[in-house]
Formats: sequence, structure tokens, C-alpha cells
Amino acid sequence: MLKGRKYDLFARARRPARRRAHEILAYPDGAQFVFDTGRAIEVEGGYCALPDGDLLDAYSNAVVRAVERIGPSVVRIHPMLDDPRFSGVGSGFVIAEGGLILTNSHVIQGANRYVVITAEGRSFTARCVGDDPDTDLAVIKLDEPVDIPPARLGDSKKLRRGQLVIAIGAPLGFEATVTTGVVSALGRSLRAERGRLIEDLIQTDAALNPGNSGGPLVNSTGEVVGIATAIIAGTQGLCFAVAANTARFVIAELLAHGHVRRGSIGLVAQQAPIPPALAKATGVTQPYAVYVASVDAGGPALKAGIQVGDLLVAAGSQALTGLDDLLRALDHHSIGRATDFLVIRQARLMTVTITPRQRRRVA
Repeated sequence: MLKGRKYDLFARARRPARRRAHEILAYPDGAQFVFDTGRAIEVEGGYCALPDGDLLDAYSNAVVRAVERIGPSVVRIHPMLDDPRFSGVGSGFVIAEGGLILTNSHVIQGANRYVVITAEGRSFTARCVGDDPDTDLAVIKLDEPVDIPPARLGDSKKLRRGQLVIAIGAPLGFEATVTTGVVSALGRSLRAERGRLIEDLIQTDAALNPGNSGGPLVNSTGEVVGIATAIIAGTQGLCFAVAANTARFVIAELLAHGHVRRGSIGLVAQQAPIPPALAKATGVTQPYAVYVASVDAGGPALKAGIQVGDLLVAAGSQALTGLDDLLRALDHHSIGRATDFLVIRQARLMTVTITPRQRRRVA
């Protein structure tokens, strides 16, 4: 009997094992199968998988298209100084018909006339229309009308951290210098080498080459979203650019008055998101506000009771979603006029009345 059971077990062991049906392999009726062909696969939600080679090609094509679109508008600027040993060079770009060029304030300092070299290698002279050291922006105009395609200013409010940007510098011969990077931070406020505060800056890792100051920082569609400035000490490998929305306001003031007339409330601020929980608690619907980083001693903001850490939500009827909004609210009409600022402090919404004073012009 035992021997019989042993032979029976041997026989069972030699038989092929029956495959068991697993529930995990039982697919529901109507199931669809997608096989990877190595190309882009469109899926629900707009995401797709691309091979590395295609991603690099798409990136390169975006940069090339942007450079081809904006490149003809970029110019090289040489200040005409009495002492050639101190002759510098910078960049700029045409912003309107008739040869209006936007550049950095520090590029044109020390001279009254300038030599402008176009992307085609043509040379012209220019004069200063207006200068604003507070934003490191200046507008110059060619002495004769020249047919140069103007660049288009984009909406810098639409920028997001991580977005691709391209810095384009002064033409050298018939070519322009190009670097790429991503937006690292928005709404920065930093002090320049001479101590003046420059507000509403875009920070990116698109490095600046020598002579790129005043050149455009553009998005992938070729719209100018910032104006590069290289005067911040200790920022090698980084680019700081004045936001295009601030530049638009400054350009209008420079063309109308030759300088920017503005009010001041005496604080250092930066753009900051409003946390969802804080927005819900205060009933504020806008996504961003102006964060108060420091308050000047004896300034209008301190006298009115503004504190470090406050979030400025609105000035009068104007929402403050960034420093460009604050700069527009503090135009020349605001000087000496009491203005109600909507402020979030310690999860409470309050109103603080501030009377801006005239901002001192920096030589």
C-alpha cells in the first residue's frame, strides 16, 4: 500500500502542472490595450511621453525660433566717451518704430551720445530720451529713422518658476550671443553695486555674457518678458532681469517726461503667493500679494503702522498681485494723497492708510 502511494506521487510529479487562472489576468470587457511605438503617446490630461531625442529637438527648435524672431531687434550700444579707455559696451533692443531702443541705465551712464550697431552690422548714432536708475532702464533714440523690426513686450505676470527663458546679448559681428535657462524666482528686490534698490526682478540661471546688459530676456515664443541687468554683485552664472510689465510703465513715463515720477511709501517688498488657507480665512481671492520684507525708518509705511511680514493685497481699488502693480499704484498722482491699503496680518484683513511721498531721484 505504501509502495502504491509512492508510485502515485511520482506519477503526479511527472504530469505537467495545470495553469491556474488568476483574477489579475481577467480583463473586463471593452478593455483597450496601447502598445508603445517609441513615439509620442497622447493620453488623457494632455500629458505625453516623448523619447529623449524628440525632447531635445523640441527644446532646440523653441530656442532657435525665439532667437530668429527677436534677433533682428537686438542692437549693440557703445557710449561715446571722451576717454576711450573707459568706453564700455552694452545691449539693447528696438521697442517701437522710429528707432526707439530700450537698454540699461548703467549702460548709458557717462555719455550723451552713443553708437548703435544693428544685427546687420550697420552703425548709427543715438541720443538719450530718458533714464531711470531706480529700475536700471533707459530709452535712447536713433538720430535717423531706420527700418528695424521692433520687439514685442510680453506679459511678465504670466511667468512661472521653472519656465524656459532665453537671454540674448549684443551682436558681435553678425551674430548674437544666446544663453538659456529657467525662471528661478519672481518679484525679487535687490540692491545694486551703488546701493540703489532695483525692484520687480526676474531671477534665472540663463547666464549673462559680457556686454549682454540691456538685452532682452524672452520666452519660447520670442516675447520680451524681461530686460537683463548685470550690475548685481556676486551673481556670476545668474541673470537678473527687470520685468517687462515694469518696463512698460517706465517706458511710458520716460517718453512723456524724460524721467519717472513716482511716489514712495518706504519699504522693501517682493511678490509672494497667498496660501489657500489664509485666502479662505480672509476671503481674498487673488493668488498673489506683495510681501513686506523691510520697512524704512521714518518712512510713510512705518508711520502708518505697516510691519515686516504684512501682505499688501490692494491699494485703493487696485489689486496688488506683484511689485509692478505696486509701482503703478505709486505713480505721480499718489504723491501726498492718502491711500487705503488692504493688508493681511496674522490671518486678519485690515485697512491701513498711507500717504506716499515723492521718491527721491537717484543721480
